[in-house]
Parts: sequence; structure tokens; C-alpha cells
Amino acid sequence: MLNQETIDIIKSTVPVLEQHGTDITKAFYKRMFKMHPELKNVFNQTNQKKNRQQEALANVVYHAAKHIDELHTLAGVVEGIAHKHRSIGIRPDQYPIVGENLLAAIKEVLGEAATDEIINAWAEAYGELAKIFIGEENALREGIKERGGWDDYKPFIVARKVPESEVITSFYLKPQDGRPLPTYSPGQYLSVRVQPTEQANTQIRQYSLSDAYSPEYYRISVKREAGREGLPDGIVSTYLHHEIQEGDCVWVSAPAGEFTLNLESKKPIVLISGGVGLTPLTSMAKTWKQQGAIQNLTWIHAAINGSVHALKEEMRTLDKENDTFKCYTVYERPTEEDRENKAFDKEGYIDLLWLKQVLDTKEAEFYFCGPEPFMKAIYNCLLKWGVQESSIHFEFFGPSMALEEEVTA
Repeated sequence: MLNQETIDIIKSTVPVLEQHGTDITKAFYKRMFKMHPELKNVFNQTNQKKNRQQEALANVVYHAAKHIDELHTLAGVVEGIAHKHRSIGIRPDQYPIVGENLLAAIKEVLGEAATDEIINAWAEAYGELAKIFIGEENALREGIKERGGWDDYKPFIVARKVPESEVITSFYLKPQDGRPLPTYSPGQYLSVRVQPTEQANTQIRQYSLSDAYSPEYYRISVKREAGREGLPDGIVSTYLHHEIQEGDCVWVSAPAGEFTLNLESKKPIVLISGGVGLTPLTSMAKTWKQQGAIQNLTWIHAAINGSVHALKEEMRTLDKENDTFKCYTVYERPTEEDRENKAFDKEGYIDLLWLKQVLDTKEAEFYFCGPEPFMKAIYNCLLKWGVQESSIHFEFFGPSMALEEEVTA
């Protein structure tokens, strides 16, 4: 437990972290990768180039300082990060490395303002935070083992590779050892580790499981990421699409993630997806069917048009076979073929007025996932409608962003 003096010192640094937090985390990652280049095999270097990881860490450090006297309020944040750490293979013995470089980065950025008193207080606070994360991650490892899972990574064979749209392909992964796979919660993801051609470091990416549970295989559905914002095409997604073939081996960690479908709630379920954000929601919808759940389920999917709408036949099959399932499709720019086939329910974007027309009630459990602008728009719609915060569930692909603060400002 931290004493009151340490808590007061940490809280006094909140305004500084608000102003210089991202500068500190940029210096931290630069320093850590220089001192420990082997960690480039663990951390997503694309997120580093986009500064997304630096911003996400700065946000965590800021909120940890702000709530240092009530760390229990960060439970949700801790859970999400712990799942990611366990999934990519962060180990307890790496926490001192992080602490050493974080404190050095604070000194580097703040200069003389980073007094010995402040550095010592942050060293103590970091030690407490590290204990919390290590404890949570160890508990997750034990839970995986109890369900017949594995620690670290194990080899999987690509049993099938199925194109789902112009940009999304599904990979059916079977364990090389042939053992039955542990169960997972719908909405969870896998970490996939590969060594793409001409890459100096191994690359790890998270991909949502996109099917209901089977003891024989896991399925992920991967979007081939086109380069934008001055960045090249997605390293791993391009490698999986173009180079990995049926029969090849990839290394996979056990399922992880806290964005999961709660079938214990009696409320109706509403799934809202944008683009490749449909992957975890496909797992949710198919699990709902597999388990014979009693809640009504409505699935709304938004895509540019039918050519990039993946897994739509699975969605339509659920619609045909279940009286308590409804699906709606929104195309931003439908093709002539989409129009001829009457393949969509709305042109343009999902908005609150239309949501109120197609949904019977706002008293439901809402799950949504998709690109960042889509996420902000849906979140804002739900808040304006008066949906309870406790009934709003979402996941970002990549480091978490502050949805709540940005859309309600």
C-alpha cells in the first residue's frame, strides 16, 4: 500500500502528465527499444510508427496518477491490458525493464522538474501497479491452463484458407499436436506470431475469433490492410493473405480478451459492426445460436458495399433459421449489383433516427466494433438515446482510445 505522502506527490504530477504524457511515453519506448532491441519482437512496431501505443500508454499513466488512491476504479483498464500482455507473451521479469526505462524517460522529459522526491514516489507507485498487473496476468495464465490451454505460443497448421470478400480472408487453424482446443468466450481474440519475409523481427498481431467454438479448429478472418497515412500495407495481414498457404504453420497464443458476449443477461442483444469489426460479433451471433440462447438478437452491419461485406451468407443463414434473430445491412456506397439484388436496408450511415426505427427498445445490451470513426459515431448515438453506460460494450482493434472523453466533449 502506498502511504499518503507518496499518493500526494503522484497526484501533484497529474497536470504535468496531462501536458507531457505523450512526450514521456515516446521517450520511454525509444529508450527501451534501444536498450532492449529484443522487445521489438513483442511490441507492434506499426502502432509505434503511428504513435498509437505511445498515446495509449500516456492515457494509462495519466489515469493511474489521477486515481492512485483508488486503483480499484481502473479494474476494467487493468483487465484489458492484462489480457493483451498475457496474449502477446509479456513476462513478470520484463516489468523491471519497463519501470527502469519509464523513470528514465520522466527524468529526460521533465529535466530538473523531476526531483528525486517525484522519481522515488513514481518508482514506488510503479512497483504497486506492476504487482497488480503481474497478479492479473498470472491468474489469466492459470485460468487458461485449467481449461486445457497453453502458455506462450504453440504451432497451428492452416487447414483452410477461404476468401470471404475482396479484402477479408478466413483462416481455419488446427493445432499441430492434434489436441482438442480449449473453449473461449465469443468476442475474444488470438495473438498470431509470424516472421514475414524481409522483416528483421517477428511480428505479433491480434485477430478476433470469428466462429462459434469448435474443439477441432479456431477461425480468424483477416482484413488485408492497405497502406495509408504515409505507411506501407499492413505487414502481417499482407503476409497472411499473400504468402501463408494451406498447410503452412503459424504460432498462436491461447484466446484472450474481455470484450465478450454475456448470455446471462436477459436483455435483448444488439450487435453493431463496421467493416472487419464484424469478426468478433460473428462469433457472438453464432455462439448465441449454438447455445440456444433465449434473448432476441439484432445484428446491424455497415460496409462500403457488398464487395467488401464478408461472411454475409452466415449472417443471412442465421436470419433465415431463427425467428428471434433480425439482421440489417447498411452500405455507404452500394454498387448497382447491390441495388439490383436489394442487398441492403439503408444507404449511407447508421444514425440515431434510423436506429430508433429498427430497434424495439434501448433497454438492450449493445456490442459494437469497427473503425475508430464508426466507433465514435455509434457510441455517441447510444449516449444521446440514453442507453445505460453499463449496457454499452465495445472493443478497439489496436491500442484503446478515449472514446468517452472525445465524443462527449
